[in-house]
Amino acid sequence: MTDIFSAEGAQSIISRIEQLTPESQPLWGKMSVDQMLAHLAVMYELVYTDKHPKPKGFLKWVMKTFIKKAVVDETPYKKNTKTAPFFKITNHRDFEKEKQRLTGYIRQTQELGGAHFDGKESHSFGPLTQTEWNNLFSKHLDHHLRQFGV
Repeated sequence: MTDIFSAEGAQSIISRIEQLTPESQPLWGKMSVDQMLAHLAVMYELVYTDKHPKPKGFLKWVMKTFIKKAVVDETPYKKNTKTAPFFKITNHRDFEKEKQRLTGYIRQTQELGGAHFDGKESHSFGPLTQTEWNNLFSKHLDHHLRQFGV
């Protein structure tokens, strides 16, 4: 698992993103490359903005009880895994703008460092450890970058 909190780990992810072009095609799935970049930025919006309402009640319990482990452990995501509704990007986006937005979030996260995230409350899963945060960020990024062959 890439250490997204280290300068080297963050740069390795950014270098992979830099290999994408507006013409990059997925090896699986339905998203275009611009939609994929916007989709990845949603996980950072959950951390850095209040754009998405937090799950409550039964839904929050389901998220923490059944979904959290799959998101924060080191097991890679399977191809064509179902996407949560607020992560779906259905319209086309500006490729360069989305690329810059995503790499900005990655840099911001690395600069804050793992200690900043250790014990921080996540949008959907309650408090996470530094390792769980790293896994959440790193494996989602890796999944979609592999989807586009980088």
